[in-house]
Amino acid sequence: MPRRVYHNYWVYIITNKPKGTLYIGVTGGIDDRMEKHTSEIGSLFASKYKLKRLVYFEEFQYINDAILREKQLKNWHRQWKINLIESINPNWENLWNPLDTETSSV
Repeated sequence: MPRRVYHNYWVYIITNKPKGTLYIGVTGGIDDRMEKHTSEIGSLFASKYKLKRLVYFEEFQYINDAILREKQLKNWHRQWKINLIESINPNWENLWNPLDTETSSV
């Protein structure tokens, strides 16, 4: 199997409503991870608070960079996180659009 030259890793923030409970995570597959969160099997915390709305994400090539950023964001004050989200998503819209294999065109 050939080695991939470029990998995608994401740091993301999900919530249940604008300015609601925030969850920060890191993943190597944002679509798979969001499918798990929306099915309430992504994490116990996210499941408990019904966190299914992707409101912020950053993409990285290297997992170490993504992990460092995740840790940095987790140490931020809540208002800083809200300001970060609102800087790119002022209406707290769900940024994740699942692929619907039944209605998608090929």
